[in-house]
Amino acid sequence: QVQVVESGGGLVQPGGSRRLSCAASGSIFSIYALVWYRQAPGKQRELVASIFADGNTNYADSVKGRFTISRTNAETKMYLQMNSLKPEDTAVYYCNARIFSDQGIRDYWGQGTQVTVSS
Repeated sequence: QVQVVESGGGLVQPGGSRRLSCAASGSIFSIYALVWYRQAPGKQRELVASIFADGNTNYADSVKGRFTISRTNAETKMYLQMNSLKPEDTAVYYCNARIFSDQGIRDYWGQGTQVTVSS
């Protein structure tokens, strides 16, 4: 069974940095895309950054120049390096992976990890 698990959330001061991790495990044949979303209280979930099998990346305008998405060579682990954090970055961050497994092609979600930016 495929699982996607995030880690690395916590409390960080404004201007600080944090690195989130997302690990996919199970009977995975290939991963087409790995995407970070976030959802702040009272707001809709929004796409933060994505990385595709060919290595291309995309970022929301609000995080460009501050966040960097990357993945391991094994492609089953992804990171989101967050620098120059602002209070408005406070949210639950979710990992989404489009995975081809023995269950076919599906989107898998992690449980989310809370990031709080506050002094």
